[in-house]
Amino acid sequence: MADLVPQTYCSYVANLDKTNVHVQYHDNEYGFPIKSDNQLFGRLILEINQAGLNWTTILKKKKNFKNAYSHFKIKEIAAYKSKDVNRLLSDEGIIRNKLKINSIIYNANVILSLQKNHGSFKNWLYENRANELTDWVKLFKKNFKFTGGEITKEFLMSSGFLKGAHEPKCKIYKIIEKLDPPWKK
Repeated sequence: MADLVPQTYCSYVANLDKTNVHVQYHDNEYGFPIKSDNQLFGRLILEINQAGLNWTTILKKKKNFKNAYSHFKIKEIAAYKSKDVNRLLSDEGIIRNKLKINSIIYNANVILSLQKNHGSFKNWLYENRANELTDWVKLFKKNFKFTGGEITKEFLMSSGFLKGAHEPKCKIYKIIEKLDPPWKK
């Protein structure tokens, strides 16, 4: 029996049509450093919603998530009330899971606190960038809801804080490396 080698995301997208959502995400977003707190929180929202589902589903609904969650504006999401939760629960364009929705609102409030104490969510992430994955997972579990090991890992890799989003031989790896992502520091 031949050895089974796990397929990387880079090798997976290599044979897909250029218009495929995975190719678009791989080539333009995955692993690229994210500049703003709202964009970072938007990525965390997508990762939380992916739990238990296929990433393709999330990528296809990405614009719906952005619209449903106030264009990922942390302050607005932190102020969501029960009417907003009900609106989200009835929105067929997103994942309608009350635990995920409530955790996102909770996490928005945590990020407001991090912004107050560290200047920004991004600063807090930078302050902890030397962490190993196990320490990141503990830190996220201590502060946020619905952020287990896989969600934390994918959030950090997809936003450029943890190395491993792309293979070194991938053409996108070289592009990201030139952008000086946090994992290089």
